[in-house]
Amino acid sequence: MSIENKTNKQTMKQIEKITGGKLTLGKLLLSIRECDEMAQVDFAEKLGCSKQHLCDIEHDRKSISPKLAANYAKVLGYSQEQFVRLALQNIVDRDGIKLVVEIRPKPGCHQACLYA
Repeated sequence: MSIENKTNKQTMKQIEKITGGKLTLGKLLLSIRECDEMAQVDFAEKLGCSKQHLCDIEHDRKSISPKLAANYAKVLGYSQEQFVRLALQNIVDRDGIKLVVEIRPKPGCHQACLYA
């Protein structure tokens, strides 16, 4: 196991301890909203969705597309790669597929890219 993978696993364990479970895109959005001390209706407006849709995402009742996740990251000023990874992981988990989505740099790519 590389130092980078060990560090990432330790970081994820710490995040899971804070969130009370596995980090999902919904939990991440909820954490961002609460840290920014924004009401759900205001945060939903910022993202361009309804309050109910945001509530469903925050409580992991709905998944969103990777494209929408990237857009949310851009609007909020966060890592598109992380938001897309979590969106894809939510879809994989929802479908009962026992895989973990990871992001690795693609050869010749100057930023983190998703690829199989």
